[in-house]
This record gives sequence, C-alpha cells and structure tokens, in this order.
Amino acid sequence: MLLKNIRGLVGAFETPPPFVAGSEMSRFPVLEEAWLAVEAGRVVDWGEMSDFPGIADWSGLQVLDCSGRFVLPAWCDSHTHLVFAGNRAGEFQNRLDGMSYQEIAAKGGGILNSAKALEESSEEVLFAAAWGRLQAAMRDGVGAMEIKTGYGLSVAGELKSLSVVARLRANAPIPVRATLLGLHAVPADCEDASAWTETAIRDLLPQAMAQGGCDYIDGFCEQGYFDASHLQAWAQAGRKWGLRSKWHVNQFNAFGGVAEAVASGARSVDHLEVCMPEDVRALQAGMIAPDGPTFPVALPGCSHFLSIPYAPGRALIDAGLPLVLATDHNPGSAPSGSMTRAVQRAMVTMRLKPLEAIAAATLNGAAAMDLAHEVGTLSRDRRANFLVTRPMDHLIEMGYYFDENPIDWVFLNGTRVDSR
Repeated sequence: MLLKNIRGLVGAFETPPPFVAGSEMSRFPVLEEAWLAVEAGRVVDWGEMSDFPGIADWSGLQVLDCSGRFVLPAWCDSHTHLVFAGNRAGEFQNRLDGMSYQEIAAKGGGILNSAKALEESSEEVLFAAAWGRLQAAMRDGVGAMEIKTGYGLSVAGELKSLSVVARLRANAPIPVRATLLGLHAVPADCEDASAWTETAIRDLLPQAMAQGGCDYIDGFCEQGYFDASHLQAWAQAGRKWGLRSKWHVNQFNAFGGVAEAVASGARSVDHLEVCMPEDVRALQAGMIAPDGPTFPVALPGCSHFLSIPYAPGRALIDAGLPLVLATDHNPGSAPSGSMTRAVQRAMVTMRLKPLEAIAAATLNGAAAMDLAHEVGTLSRDRRANFLVTRPMDHLIEMGYYFDENPIDWVFLNGTRVDSR
C-alpha cells in the first residue's frame, strides 16, 4: 500500500525513542506533504512527496490519496477492564439521584455488583461480550490494548477472567497485554483486605501463572479497598514471578500511594485525579530508574462519567513527565472504549496540545505496555496500525469539534477496518 499526498504524517521517527516526556511531547514529529509505504502489514518507508522515489512495481499495489488528511499512529489503550458481564446502568440512576460512587459500593454495588454478574456468567458469554467490545475499540482506532481482570473477586473468578483475556489475545489482530488485577476490592466472603491480599499472593498468583500467566499485576490503592502496604506486598510477589506492577491510585484520595508505587518499580500509576506536589516529585525522581519510568496514566472518561476532577495532565507534562491517556473502559465508572473521545476530552479539559494528546495516546501508551517496539509510532518496521483523519487544516480541529469523530479510516496491520 502507498499513501500519498498526506497533509501531515504524524509520529514518523527515523530512530523512535522509547517514549516522550515533557516538552518533547509537543514536538511529536509531523512531516508535511508526505507519503507512507506499507508492505506485509509493516511500515517500510516514508518521506516527503517532493523526494518520492517513484514506484518500480505497481502489481498488487493499493494507492490511497490522503490529500488534506493527517495520518497518525493507531491509539494504544493501556488501561481497560474489558471482561465484565452486563452493565451497571442502575447505579448510574443512583448517582443521578445523588448517591456517590463510595455510597453505592458500601451498599453492595460497584465492583461487588460486577463480581456477582461475572460469577453467574459462563466463559463463553464473557468472551463473546468482550470480543464485541474489542472489535468496537479497534473500529474506533485502537491498535494495541491492555486488558485487566478484577471482577472475579475470587480465585476461580479471576482465573476465568484471565482465561477470557488469553482467548482475546489469541484472536485479536492487535497486541493485547494481560494484567491480573488481583487486588480490586475485598470479596464479600473475605475477612478484610489483608486476608484477601494473602490469598491472592498464596493462591491466585501461582495458579494464574500456571494457567498461562499474565504480563502485569495490578491493585486498587484507595481508602476502603487496599492500602499501600497491601500493594507493596502484591508488587513484591509479582516481582518473584518476573512481573511488574501497575497501581490504581489517587482516584479519590492521596495518601502516599504514588511514591510507594514508584519505589516498588511500578510500570504505571493510573487515575491520579487527586495529585499532590509530592506525587509529582516522586514521579520525577522515578524518571531515572534503570528499568524505565513509572508512567502517569490519566483516564478522562472516568472523570467525565463520575463527575470527579480530571488528572492534572497539563501540570504533569509541564513537570517533564511522560503522560499517558487511556479509556479505563469498564461497566461502572467509564462505560466507553473510545480512545478518540479520551483524546478529545484531554485536549478540552486538561489543556493538552494536539500533539501532546496524540503522543500520550500512542507512543506513551505503547511504552506503558512495553510495546513501543511494535506500535505507537509510524517508524520503519513497526506494525502498520494507523489512522487517517477526515480532511482538516490543522490537528487542533480534533479537539475543537469535540463531539465529532475526526477519524475516517482505520488500518490495522495494513488492512482497513470499518471505522465508527
């Protein structure tokens, strides 16, 4: 395939960096009046139209005229909870009636509600529903995804969820990372958070690794759920299996979890709707870690749906950090898998510049999943997972027309899929 007359080719690096941080994010490369060549599902070359070398062999070549359009890497969604049963629309009504997220959870709703629904659902039913969500996300432009468990709330339930994620990975045309969210909430039949943490370390994690394993482990560090000491123990257990941790942290309260996550070598800290100066300093200190930084992941869809503060994306970038954007797609607090909408919301609510938002949702999202060698840029030999916008004069129009889909065409492994 040859894409020609591209208005702006975004994210094409001669030598792609592992991630971009701070002011580098606004310098995410854009090559004007460009061409892009794809073969066997990979990017093979690119350049300016003025230096186009011509075509030696036209046989079987598909040519796409991208006049007036931008071409950018496919979205990399590093935070989803795609495996769940049913929905929690009733709880949405509760919130409209004035109940808070915490009040709903205290009455047996929230995560416990989803756990009950998952327990009553077969693996086949869970897979079919999650597969539909994954296909919808790909049509929206997602070219890589991390899927977390977390609604099992039992050893058997979490293993069932992890099995579904493994099936999704085996069938998906895009890279899929599997994360064992073993510490999401305390099961109803468990004594307390410490008891469940012990069970997760002793029983769940070894059985998960024997079943086929995962790429990361995760936990919810929040008042009423698990504290930093539980997450530290969980992270240490994961390290023994060669797994890095990810932390849900600072969604409603800040009590030192970010610093503890960085000290534990976490790959990312996700949510950060409440973010204190000491949290930013801890993330800055972690930038020099030998195995890479702890990425701050903002989830604007969750903030929008729960009507809670947005993570301070502008401040995190200005502090020199490698911000990531993701959807948090789940039935309770972010029932949307649209990365396009997440990017638009981040521009509007966090004051992210277009290239910063794109970098956060592509290369940095890939880096937060250790997939930057495969996706996240349009560099040579990377997967040909890319998006073609509708005709527009400037990328700022992606956020300006915040209720419109700016993406006309989605390509995964060089093959076009129907966009929304």
